Amino acid sequence: MNIAARKEFSGQFTVPGDKSITHRAILFNAAAEGEAHIAGALLGEDCLSSASCMRALGAKVEISGADVRVIGTREFCDAPLLDCGNSGTTMRLLMGLLAGRGVHASLTGDASLSARPMERVARPLRLLGAEIEAENGHAPVTVFPARLHGYFVQTQVASAQVKSAVILAALGAAGETVVEEPLFTRDHTERMLAAMGADILAEGPRVTVRQSALRATDVNVPADISSAAYFLALGALRGEVVCKNVGVNPTRTGLLRVFDKMGVRYRLENERTECGEPVADIRVFRSPLRPLHMGAELVPSLIDELPVIAVLCAFAEGESVISGAEELKVKESDRIAATSAMLNALGGDCTPTEDGFIIRGKKTLAGGRVRSLKDHRIAMSGAVALAASERGGSIEDAECVNISFPGFYEMLAKGE
Repeated sequence: MNIAARKEFSGQFTVPGDKSITHRAILFNAAAEGEAHIAGALLGEDCLSSASCMRALGAKVEISGADVRVIGTREFCDAPLLDCGNSGTTMRLLMGLLAGRGVHASLTGDASLSARPMERVARPLRLLGAEIEAENGHAPVTVFPARLHGYFVQTQVASAQVKSAVILAALGAAGETVVEEPLFTRDHTERMLAAMGADILAEGPRVTVRQSALRATDVNVPADISSAAYFLALGALRGEVVCKNVGVNPTRTGLLRVFDKMGVRYRLENERTECGEPVADIRVFRSPLRPLHMGAELVPSLIDELPVIAVLCAFAEGESVISGAEELKVKESDRIAATSAMLNALGGDCTPTEDGFIIRGKKTLAGGRVRSLKDHRIAMSGAVALAASERGGSIEDAECVNISFPGFYEMLAKGE
């Protein structure tokens, strides 16, 4: 895929629906009683994996464009093999959901997913009495029927997926479960389950859950700020961009805090609340950038955006330091190594560290060739870097963006 250099980039964009919310809307409604309609869903390969797995468990999931109709089932059938594709969210949330329903099933995925850590999910679930086997701590994962009980769980990593898995298991556990995480991570699970009738109390990084059933609930999915980030970054570098109907849940807006630190001019317009989630249009203006210094406190709220934030740092004159982001190593690729290699290949100066990057910004990138490593976030961040570079370039395995953003390159080409 060739990406042309752009001296100007402006426009109004409606990016796909939030992937995290789409996953949850499908999974939770498929496990609920009744029928629900999901509007504005992101139906890339990852969320289609969630839909496929729930069909195999006995729910009805019908897809028409960006709309989904779900007829849930409170009694899952045993599934000998559930293929989660490349989706870590599907696998990790299903581990908790299946454990809470007493289902016998095996979860598998592609080579990339099979390299990602699953013991971090299995371990806290076992504290509730779950019986789970993970081969050397990775997929394939097998969940066996077991009677669960409430427990006080302190998660060892700040991960919304780990937290969500424990919460979902706790819905089927006798007694009360308390989940406490080291840093407050995205809270889409808590918000949606509360709207669906779960007995759940969320107090920042501490969540209390009691055994309860779910009722199907319609969901309007806001646009994903992680997907909007690529166009907003180009606006900050090359023009003026508006992204419409973006979810601005406070646990997801670390990107805006980074904009504040780097001097990016932006404003929120048409702010409102939909289905318990705050939503707004985000307008970004071309801005001179300051170097960024950020640590672990912001990482949970922008983990997916860190590669494109690193691109912005390459255009900010001076040294930027990003730390506390070791979680990047266990994504679809080692995103610390992949992001550093991408920036250096395009003429930047990025040194990978154990938990982040040191980026010496030059206010420009020359351009060149990006190796995506079949990681959608690296491919899209590379596209931003190439569009803002002096001569553009190309992306290897560019089609991997279909995992989270089908039509990304077509939308990128529409910028004025």
